[in-house]
Amino acid sequence: MTTKDPVDAITAQWAVVRPDLETDPMAVFGRVYRIARAMGDRVEKAYVRFGISRGEFDVLATLRRSGEPYTLSPRELSATLMLTTGGMTGRLDKLERAGLLSRSPDPHDRRGLRVTLSERGLAIVDEAVSAGLELQRAALGEFDEAQLEQLQELLRQLLAGTVRE
Repeated sequence: MTTKDPVDAITAQWAVVRPDLETDPMAVFGRVYRIARAMGDRVEKAYVRFGISRGEFDVLATLRRSGEPYTLSPRELSATLMLTTGGMTGRLDKLERAGLLSRSPDPHDRRGLRVTLSERGLAIVDEAVSAGLELQRAALGEFDEAQLEQLQELLRQLLAGTVRE
């Protein structure tokens, strides 16, 4: 048995006041939430040294993952990141002012725009993704390869079960 954590304390309190509740789901999702929040905060702090926030990293990373020429429409970015067009415009404005991307007319749609990662943006996102992965790798350092594969499969199943409608 591993050391008790704050989630154990919460479920123990529920067991006292509501012994009829089965709190295993609360324990699982409480831990998932706390892990995601803690790692998100750590990674966000790592991005600060590159002059970007987590949301701005997401835009740059989406362009980077799209492959050369690292260009997407604002609509494609919004759909991938599940952002409103207004939220996307604010991020794009800031990233363009910082010289990390550029916007240009879409040659195939007079009303459309194309967003392209700049060379500086490419360098920053590559450094930032490495810094974030280093933190994540360190957090998983106690797991061996088989445990990591098992954890990934369990989380994959959990995710599939939570996004079904």
